Amino acid sequence: MRITNSMMSSTMLMNLNNSLRRMNKGNTQMVTGKKFSMPSDDPIGVSKSLALNTAVAQLERHKKNAEDATSWFQITETAVAEVSNILLRAKELAVSADGLESKVDKEKIKVEIDQLTEELVNLSNTSYSGKHVFSGYRTEQKLLDENGKYINEIKNKEKMDYQVSIGDTIDVNTLGHKLFGIAPNVPNPADLDTVNTGGTTPNDGANAGETAQLIGVFEALSKALGDDNQTDIGKSIGRIEKHLDNVLSVRGEIGAKTRRMEMSIDRIEQDIINFTALLSKNEDADMAEVIMKFKNDENVYRAALSTGAKVIQPSLVDFIR
Repeated sequence: MRITNSMMSSTMLMNLNNSLRRMNKGNTQMVTGKKFSMPSDDPIGVSKSLALNTAVAQLERHKKNAEDATSWFQITETAVAEVSNILLRAKELAVSADGLESKVDKEKIKVEIDQLTEELVNLSNTSYSGKHVFSGYRTEQKLLDENGKYINEIKNKEKMDYQVSIGDTIDVNTLGHKLFGIAPNVPNPADLDTVNTGGTTPNDGANAGETAQLIGVFEALSKALGDDNQTDIGKSIGRIEKHLDNVLSVRGEIGAKTRRMEMSIDRIEQDIINFTALLSKNEDADMAEVIMKFKNDENVYRAALSTGAKVIQPSLVDFIR
């Protein structure tokens, strides 16, 4: 086959372009620090990176949910701890009043009990980021009105779930009636003697307008102090103790969930580190290798230019000039 000058020129240009493409790829790798910038560079590597990036993004979402849940638990636990402190103080006052003869001293204790009752109502309406933590689904509304009655219906099924890993959720809200109880017929004493936290089925709970049982206990104690009724003052001590046990149980549940979230966050953070390391290994370029290869491609390109200039023979036009 006859080799023409045109064929030699075309072959040389094709080889030069190939060298330039390799140099351009090497230059891109040096600038970006990545092995590939387009799917065509490494289809398998790109597919793996997409999967790893998706996994890391999902872990980041789960971490954010777990951190938000932890903050929610901390706010809730602080409020529940305050309720516990109020109950301890109320018990102390009731025990003190149970042994008093002076009606004047009981009136002084009554004033403090009334103040503690108001504080209980305030705590029932604790909020986190503008959301009321005890109000079930209706987080934009308070749990209790100023008289200690439930503003809205709240049922056992009104749990707010946060996804903290694949296939794993945790309910973050503590339903108000589980903490404050229900006593629809206050001041009926029978409604105060046993803690009523609203049953166990999903549709059980508190109805709008019903009195929070814990508020009823405090109001009954206040009335007994005002009436100088030693019998009812004595009964209030046992009622307070029962509610204190319930509050401590609720607080324990919140504490357990908080610890679970702390462990979840630690695990998620470690998973993020591991997946990020895999991602880096998959797509980050070895800069020493890239630079060495780039210099080699550059030398090949320069040699090709020099050789091509010698191989391509002068044409008739060159002689005419």
